[in-house]
Amino acid sequence: MDKEKNKKIIDLLLEEYPDACCQLDHRNPFELLVAVILSAQCTDKRVNEITPKLFAQYNTPKQFIELGENDLAQIIKPCGLYKNKSKNIIKTCMQLVNIHKGNVPKTLSELLALPGVGRKTASVVLSTAFGIPAMPVDTHVFRVSTRIGLVIANNVKRTEQQLMETIPKDDWIKTHHLLIFHGRQVCHSKNPECNNCKIKDYCIFTNGIFK
Repeated sequence: MDKEKNKKIIDLLLEEYPDACCQLDHRNPFELLVAVILSAQCTDKRVNEITPKLFAQYNTPKQFIELGENDLAQIIKPCGLYKNKSKNIIKTCMQLVNIHKGNVPKTLSELLALPGVGRKTASVVLSTAFGIPAMPVDTHVFRVSTRIGLVIANNVKRTEQQLMETIPKDDWIKTHHLLIFHGRQVCHSKNPECNNCKIKDYCIFTNGIFK
């Protein structure tokens, strides 16, 4: 891993995607938390098709509790895994009301204690809702960062650690969004568009080092 090389990669990606940001529609930390939980094994586009109507009627933990697990499940059904997601969301809402006075907590440990909230979800909430530096690693971030050579890791945990070690802390949030945009638009899981890649000169996959 080369910090100087990584900086060049991030700078080039920033030129390519200057408006890279969270694509989940939300108006506050609670809506973001719900949207990220819904996005598990589901596209942001699909989640955004569901949440406008949902949040128009229910946008506080108390309102979700009153809605109930079964009715919520029917609304979020198109997002997949709807029964489990509904169960976790309602349990999370109860915890937010009972422990956090209805507010979304601002620490990693408190977020991880919420039902259905893993490290990636917690990191997205911290970085996007509160501007707290974090490095959420989803499938795009993991694939792109390992493929192009930002990190040398074979799991999400090591990828997160190495990205935080080699990318300046002030750039963590930006880097997360840039890698997602690049993964969605160019560096696809199958058939990556290497000829159209802004960073191909620095990519170990393009240059035959990564197989």
